[in-house]
Amino acid sequence: MSINQWLSQRIEKTKQAGLYRELRTMSTAPQPKMLVNGTQKIVFSSNNYLGLANDPILIEEALKTLQEFGVGSSGSRLTTGNTEWHEKLEQRIASFKRMEAALLFSSGYLANIGVLSSLPEKGDVLLSDQLNHASIIDGCRLSKAETVIYKHSDMSNLEKKLKETQTYTRRFIVTDGVFSMDGTIAPLDEIMKLSKRYDAYVIVDDAHATGVLGERGRGTSELFGVSPDVVVGTLSKAVGVEGGFVTGSRVLIDFLINHTRTFIFQTSLPPVSCGAAYTSLDIIEKSQELRERLHRQIKIIKSTLEAMGFTVYGQNTPIIPVIIGDTAKSVIFSKKLQENGIYAPAIRPPTVPKGESRIRLTVTATHNDSQVEHLLTSFKDIGRELKII
Repeated sequence: MSINQWLSQRIEKTKQAGLYRELRTMSTAPQPKMLVNGTQKIVFSSNNYLGLANDPILIEEALKTLQEFGVGSSGSRLTTGNTEWHEKLEQRIASFKRMEAALLFSSGYLANIGVLSSLPEKGDVLLSDQLNHASIIDGCRLSKAETVIYKHSDMSNLEKKLKETQTYTRRFIVTDGVFSMDGTIAPLDEIMKLSKRYDAYVIVDDAHATGVLGERGRGTSELFGVSPDVVVGTLSKAVGVEGGFVTGSRVLIDFLINHTRTFIFQTSLPPVSCGAAYTSLDIIEKSQELRERLHRQIKIIKSTLEAMGFTVYGQNTPIIPVIIGDTAKSVIFSKKLQENGIYAPAIRPPTVPKGESRIRLTVTATHNDSQVEHLLTSFKDIGRELKII
């Protein structure tokens, strides 16, 4: 059997299970209404939470940096890829996150893998929330430490696991700040109390909270008024650009520079991304208008869908999972949304548990009232047609 025959058989099994995925082509800049596969759609699946990915001020700053520094960084940070823009942005991120120092990575995925594969040692243990992002799961797998899973945001279960792992040299609690598929917020204040009680370190991936939660958009640390040992983040969601980062003490950052393979051997971000992200953080920190508009739309969508009779997960975040349950029915629901001019793909196993297939809505500050109203009307009509509500 040839490799293509073998792979074709595996793809066919994926199709039969209703789990086959296809790429869609976006032909316009990130905004609420986009050309998707050549057709105008209102997009309710973007992580561009504050609408900054297409902001004219960021584009202007990017153009300036582009003309001065070119389109690529030409190497890793330790060879030719370290510019003044990388250092300026790291200082800006550290200030924004109220930490001593920061380190840029080419993506949030690489940041998580880098921290988790280099920081814990053999004889240590990672206590990981069961709904943590794939990048955290993969980082734990690459770590020399053991991994113990605790029930999602269950502090009693986490405490039990902490008690059971006291024989390990060090304990690291690792959690998302906002969970990407359920839209729930980690109880970071309670996690920090447990970490102090049981002498554990805390690592938080604040990818979906940065720019969104807290008075100035600093994330879950600001929301709960705590300071974890390590905060990982991304520039590719609310910040609207690309790249990842780690913040913490200067000693931590010095360690990562010298020991983290996903930093040492990875080509650095283009300076143009750094310039745009720097400006974006200024906007996020100084203005609350975008966050206020975002949270107003979140409240309207969640409360209306719940009143209609839909099962809606999540808390006060832009991630609004509407549980359909059956995988095939979720795919049909998504297709009917597309027929109504709305792009919101179905999320299916293995991304989410069996029986919990869903439409994962994400709302942005730039969605207007008429677009939100159209979304809600479409959900009501399709929900009734498919006998979900």
